[in-house]
Amino acid sequence: MPEALLSPVFEPASPRLGPGTEISGLGVALPRKVIPNGPIADRLGVDESWIVQRTGIRERRAAGPGERLADFAVLAGARALAAADLVPSEVDLVLVATMSNEELTPGAAPRVAAALGVGDAGAIDLNAACNGFVSALSVGCAQIESGRARTVLVIGADLMTRLTDPDDRTTAALFGDGAGAIVLGGAERGRVGPIVLGSDGDHAELIRADREEGLMRVQGHDTFRHAVERMCEVSLGAAAAAGLELADIDLFVYHQANARILRAIGAQLMLAPEEMVDCIGRYGNTSAATIPLALEEADQAGSLREGSRVLLAAFGGGLTWGATVVEWGRG
Repeated sequence: MPEALLSPVFEPASPRLGPGTEISGLGVALPRKVIPNGPIADRLGVDESWIVQRTGIRERRAAGPGERLADFAVLAGARALAAADLVPSEVDLVLVATMSNEELTPGAAPRVAAALGVGDAGAIDLNAACNGFVSALSVGCAQIESGRARTVLVIGADLMTRLTDPDDRTTAALFGDGAGAIVLGGAERGRVGPIVLGSDGDHAELIRADREEGLMRVQGHDTFRHAVERMCEVSLGAAAAAGLELADIDLFVYHQANARILRAIGAQLMLAPEEMVDCIGRYGNTSAATIPLALEEADQAGSLREGSRVLLAAFGGGLTWGATVVEWGRG
C-alpha cells in the first residue's frame, strides 16, 4: 500500500488529567421576551389556572423574530467557559444538543464554534430531543475519558416556541426557548458517573414533528406514562451504576417537561419536594436546555455545593432517555 494512504498513528489529546471527567463551568442564556399564560389562555378559550393545573407553567421565554438558536447557544457557551476560567482556544470539541436549528444544514455547532472563536475544533449537532443534553454529555465524557479530547463544551439549546402550534391545547402552553451549557474536562477521579441511555423506537409516534408541518405533536396521556416510567427506571439504573442508593443523592435534576410528571416521579421514588429542582413554572419545556437551566436555578439557590451528588435524568422523543449521577465541583 502506498505510504501516503497509510492512516496516521492516533495520538491522544495529552496531557490527560486522569481517567475521569468533571464539570468545570456552567452558563445559560434566555430570551428577554416573557410570555405569561394570559394570551395563551385567551387564544385557547381557557382560564389561566387550567394551564397551571395541567402543566405547572406560569410563563415562558420566546426568542424574537431576528434571533437565532446559535445566538443563545453562543452566549451560554461563553458564560460556561468564563465560569471555568478557560479561553475558547482551549476547547477541543463543541457539542450542541438541539432539535430546532433553523436549517437542516449547516448545523448549529459549527456556527457556535466559529462565533466563540474556538479555532478548528470539532463541532457536532446531536438530536435526541428532550434527552439531547444527557446524550451529548455522554458523548463528551467518552471523548475525554478516551483521551481524544481535553476540553468539551456541551450545549443544550432549543427554540421550541417556533415548533409550537398556538391552537393545540396539548402543546400551546407547554414550550419555551433557552440555552444552557457546561464545560467538561479531565479529572484525577471521575466526577461524572456512568451514563445510562435507552430508547424505544416502537413508540416513536408519541412525540413527533414532521418536515412538512414542522410542528410538535404529542400524545399527552401515553407520553406522560412513558416519561414517568422511564425516568424512574433510569434514575435507579444510574444510581446503581454509580454504586449508590437514591438516599445517597443530594439533588435530583429532571428534564422539566411538566410539573405533574415531576410530582409523579417524586411520588414513585419517594423523594421529598426539596430534593427535586422544579423551575418549569418560569421557563416551560425548553427541550435540550431544561437540565442546564435547572442546574443554574439550583446553583443560584445555593443547592449545588462542592461534593453534592446530583442525579440528572431526561426523557424525550425517539423515544429516548438517559441519566447519570454527578459529583458537583472540581479537583
